[in-house]
Amino acid sequence: MPQSPADALFPEMRARVRTIFNHALAECSIPQAFGRKLQCRGRHLQSGTQIYDLKAFERILVVSIGKAGHSMAEAFANIIGTGLTGIIASPTAPPAQLFGFRYFTGGHPLPNGESLRAGDAILRLVHELSPETLAVFLISGGASAIAEKPISHGITLEDVIQTYRALVHSGAPIAQINAIRKHLSALKGGRLARAAAPSHQLSVLVSDVPEGSLDALASGPTMPDTTTVNECYDLAHRYQLLARFPPSVRSLFSGRELAETPKAGDPAFAHSHYATVLSNATAVNAAVESAKLGGFAVEVDNRCDDWDYQPAADHLLQRLRELRGGAPRACLISGGEVTVKVGSASGLGGRNQHFALYCAEKIAGENITVLSAGTDGIDGNSSAAGAIADGSTLERARQRGLDAATALARFDSFPLFHAIGDAIMTGPTGNNVRDLRIMLAY
Repeated sequence: MPQSPADALFPEMRARVRTIFNHALAECSIPQAFGRKLQCRGRHLQSGTQIYDLKAFERILVVSIGKAGHSMAEAFANIIGTGLTGIIASPTAPPAQLFGFRYFTGGHPLPNGESLRAGDAILRLVHELSPETLAVFLISGGASAIAEKPISHGITLEDVIQTYRALVHSGAPIAQINAIRKHLSALKGGRLARAAAPSHQLSVLVSDVPEGSLDALASGPTMPDTTTVNECYDLAHRYQLLARFPPSVRSLFSGRELAETPKAGDPAFAHSHYATVLSNATAVNAAVESAKLGGFAVEVDNRCDDWDYQPAADHLLQRLRELRGGAPRACLISGGEVTVKVGSASGLGGRNQHFALYCAEKIAGENITVLSAGTDGIDGNSSAAGAIADGSTLERARQRGLDAATALARFDSFPLFHAIGDAIMTGPTGNNVRDLRIMLAY
């Protein structure tokens, strides 16, 4: 049977959308970002208008936590030079460790024993620092789980894991999840800054949170907290979390015993400076550049950031079809994250693959290609970063004996996309600036 023009276009557009995504990943290079945002001339470190005379400090300590823990520390060391010491906590072991640093391999998305050991070691490191110390905090996404210290000695590792699991599966946006994490942690919500006071503090950020919500990044260990204990109590009620929390955590909520976190104006932040070197906007702008070079009319729509995946997909697909009416090749790019409330029948996948599979049902037979992927290279509990769906996905899955509706109901999208060759397998990127959705209509 001869191949139709649409059938011939599908593989081409799947390759095209991968190229756009890969270009966005490449432009989010941490060494490049550090080189743009931080300069060291002689012994003077400059971050924006802030200049540190490194000779004026008796000690320079570095704490680097998150999915980009090692790559951020390596980039900073390349700028400053030798002689740095500190702690690095990341989810994977690096090919080679930096001299002078103690390493921890924390868990993600759920903490592990190393996460708690990292949190304890960090607090011990910054204990009783003087004003003659420069504490440099390199913070990236994922650090909430990768470095942790419960606020109460009665909260065990198993309790922390159960609490994190309840939060991750609640369907709440990341900023709300992290509001609760902040108030359950001795490290988060500005408490690390308080522990490190009265040192001078520089926080360098690779952001995986919505623009304007930087204190949600890694649950804001070094930033004034904009959330409150009353918000936490309201969120626990709204998302029916108390029954899923362990008794040690549940009692703090039911007894309204959570302690408030430090806010703006607290003396802990008197000598703090913050520099965002990468964010989701970096990835979005790079994707726009690549799509335009490919001859697409491009629009950016980030309005569905933190929406549930179904209304987000419906909204973006409707807008894409509208764009296609005015251009032969249209591209819609959307940054940020969608939420998925995972049911009891949980398979292998993540929010990006779930989003893509839902789209596959909505675009069957159409000349539309959808990519949804995480810039960290990890989507949920799978080994993929995300997936690509197009008008031929359902038919190609059926030819392999796979049913998309069943996979969607079971939250089991990865096996389907992997079987048809449309899972995006980058491996951990050592970076994280949130998710990217790229949609093509042709």
